[in-house]
Amino acid sequence: MRRALAVLAAVPLILFAAGCGSDGGANPASTASTASTGGSAGVKVTGNVGAKPTVTFPSGAPATKSSYEVIQPGTGPAVKPGDKLILNLTVYNWDGKGNAVQGSSYDTKAPETVAVNEQLPQVLQEGFTKIKHGGRLLAVLANDSVAQQQTAPPQPTKVFVLDIVGAQPPALKAATGKETGDSIKGVKVDNPGGEKAPTLTTKTGEKPSKELVVKTIIAGTGAKVTPNQTLTVHYTGKIWGTDKQFDSSWERGQPAEFPLGNVIQGWQKGLAGVPVGSRVVMSIPPDLGYGDQAQQGIPAKSTLVFVVDVLAAY
Repeated sequence: MRRALAVLAAVPLILFAAGCGSDGGANPASTASTASTGGSAGVKVTGNVGAKPTVTFPSGAPATKSSYEVIQPGTGPAVKPGDKLILNLTVYNWDGKGNAVQGSSYDTKAPETVAVNEQLPQVLQEGFTKIKHGGRLLAVLANDSVAQQQTAPPQPTKVFVLDIVGAQPPALKAATGKETGDSIKGVKVDNPGGEKAPTLTTKTGEKPSKELVVKTIIAGTGAKVTPNQTLTVHYTGKIWGTDKQFDSSWERGQPAEFPLGNVIQGWQKGLAGVPVGSRVVMSIPPDLGYGDQAQQGIPAKSTLVFVVDVLAAY
């Protein structure tokens, strides 16, 4: 697990890592102590919501118990579990010495997005539900916020000031937009319309390209996917030439959600820049897929074909 603020853009990982001592911690929702309020251990926050805050720390050792405090309650819609919040955040290492700021989205001028779910430490899950859009939350995340490995050294207590800008709209159910009529030679995609799954056919005598091929089947009108985002997608995957299906989120009845940077290179390269709401078909050569390594249901050196609906990106 990356240390807090190693990459400011990866906010869900930042928030999860804030109390972590290692990559091997347990789910914070099951190990965190009960969140407490009461001034967040003497930390004081001044300044207006919408601007970088000023944080003053008490003298002495940093807090060892996680807590939160609502600094400004906000006047917009209430935050609910499952929301994907757009927020500005400023983070400090509370070490009792320099208490240095680790980063702020007010400096980068790029608000971040984080999902309010069980992957967050309990103190943040609870704190977020006590605030509305336009509000400001102070959270102290000490080493009690997640389980520690016995060999892992304790990490500095983190202090987060989080200003809630708004929330991402819910994910789409399926691609929506205008059909382009485009395709990959040898591959067929049938679009039934509405929220029904497309049909992908890859049985062909055509030779697959040795390069990545991406064609837009339905042109969405949402924001373009960026490489550091987490995506919600529906997809079906088959092997070129055989029509053998090895995976389908449609058949599971549940879209997949994952950081784009955590999947095969063909997906990373193929989906970056695709507008949300689009349906694309991708032919992925072995060197951008699984290469010489066979996977469950996928022989080594396979060319993979996916039809993907990009339902949300945050």
